[in-house]
Amino acid sequence: MKKLYLVTNSDKYTEEEFLKRVEDALKGGVDILQLREKEKTDLEILKLGKKVKALSDKYKLPLLLDDKPHLAWALGCGVHLGADDMPVNLARKLLGENTIIGATAKSVEAAKRAQKDGANYLGVGAIYETKTHVKTKRTSIETFKRIKENVDIDVYAIGGLNYDNIDILKNTGFDGICVVRAIMDAKSVFEETKKLKEKIQNL
Repeated sequence: MKKLYLVTNSDKYTEEEFLKRVEDALKGGVDILQLREKEKTDLEILKLGKKVKALSDKYKLPLLLDDKPHLAWALGCGVHLGADDMPVNLARKLLGENTIIGATAKSVEAAKRAQKDGANYLGVGAIYETKTHVKTKRTSIETFKRIKENVDIDVYAIGGLNYDNIDILKNTGFDGICVVRAIMDAKSVFEETKKLKEKIQNL
């Protein structure tokens, strides 16, 4: 079954609104949750992370933290690492064998290295331009397919994906999609999550 991976974005919402949107997404069928907070301090991330972890535990799905292995260790959750973050093999030493560690990869070489270093899955993109605060470089569908063919771990597509454009992933062998605004900014988070989950199963 293909997985729907939500990367959170809280900049438009009060904490109460943010947590409600996250829970509606979990009710709608999100499989993996990543807390991504580029602007908050470590202490703010820890405080919010405890509340988000309580939700992920309630719905029995994995929580990952973006960029910060030391906070992931403190919260008892996984971590997703970009090219400029702590190397995957060091994070693995810190967090242990049973923690989910994801890595960003934009080339076959980077993907193979991440797998060798102990990553459980890869986030590959940006498939489309993205409006989040993260600087991104487009990744072609051809590169995505080559990465998928060269590793044995799950490969998720990320970057500007939504209900209307995910058909581009048909026949790529993708294991799931990562979305941010397609869910976080949806008029009805629950309904949009359900629709997305259903559509990716049919691609």
